[in-house]
This record gives sequence, structure tokens and C-alpha cells, in this order.
Amino acid sequence: MIQLPESFSPKDLYKLEKLFESLPKIYAYGIEVRHPDFYNRGKEEHNFVSLIESYGIERIIFDTRKLHAMQSREASIVEAQRKKPKNPVRFNMEGNRPMVRYVGSNDILNNEAYLKEWAIVVADWIREGKHPYVFIHTPDIISQPVVATHFHKLLSELIEVPPLPAWPANRIQQLGLF
Repeated sequence: MIQLPESFSPKDLYKLEKLFESLPKIYAYGIEVRHPDFYNRGKEEHNFVSLIESYGIERIIFDTRKLHAMQSREASIVEAQRKKPKNPVRFNMEGNRPMVRYVGSNDILNNEAYLKEWAIVVADWIREGKHPYVFIHTPDIISQPVVATHFHKLLSELIEVPPLPAWPANRIQQLGLF
């Protein structure tokens, strides 16, 4: 998973190509771009998409629609809105390992419409034989397990997925990746 800052623009694509050339071929990669020109449906976006497709790299879908639709004075939401980009969502995926990063609100109810939408999309990808990765984020972090569990429930209503491991009732911190 490669995440680039908003300052990384289409004029820097040559740097990205050098990076891609140096990456070990045995791994699958996804890249998240934040500069608005990567979403302009013009030459810049086309060149970016062509480059990543030529290296078999997934474009990470970063969905902040719900986050930026909220009007709140809650500190975690205001901070997340300040930090997270407000770019359009690109649902079209060509590769076998689509990656989604969803940042919503701190509660299930306000995420419901977006989570249902993503459950339908992810279920379709799985039916097509793809292997999606979905990362659920909330501004306050503590709500992530509850919202992610709810997404899993919605997905499991559409397609058979393995059950989630038991989450200890007294755990208040997210588990690490490694």
C-alpha cells in the first residue's frame, strides 16, 4: 500500500515509474493518490491510470464522501475533515485486488447508506473472482471495530464470507497489522 501526499502531482509521474521499476514483482501493490489532478478525467488522470495498469498496481479507492458531508463540531470529525482529501470516488477497478479505504462518521447509523453501497460493490467483486481489501476508518478511531463489524454483517447478508474473529469485550485498541 503506497500512499502519496497531496503535493505529489501528475508532473511527478516519472518518479512513480522509477519506484515501480524498483519494487519486487512477487508482491501486489496498491497506490493512493490525493492530488486533485489525478481525478480530473483528463490527460493527467489517464496517464496515471495507464502507468499503474502497466505495472499491475491497483488504484486505492479513498472514499471520504460521508466524512466531508457532515457538519460537526466534534473534534475528531473536524480534524479528520482537515486532514483527509475531498476527491471523487472512482468505482471502476480493472485489477484483481481492489482496495477501498472508507472514512465515515463515528457511528453506524450515519454510515449505513455508504456501507450498504460498498457491501454491494464488494460482494459483486467477490462474485467476479476478485480479492478486495476494505479498510474502515472513523474519525475517533475507537469506533472503527464497531463500524467495520457492521460492514462485515452487511456484506455477509449478500455473499458468504468467513466470520470475523471474536473481538475481546474489554479491548479498546485496534489490533496491529503485524
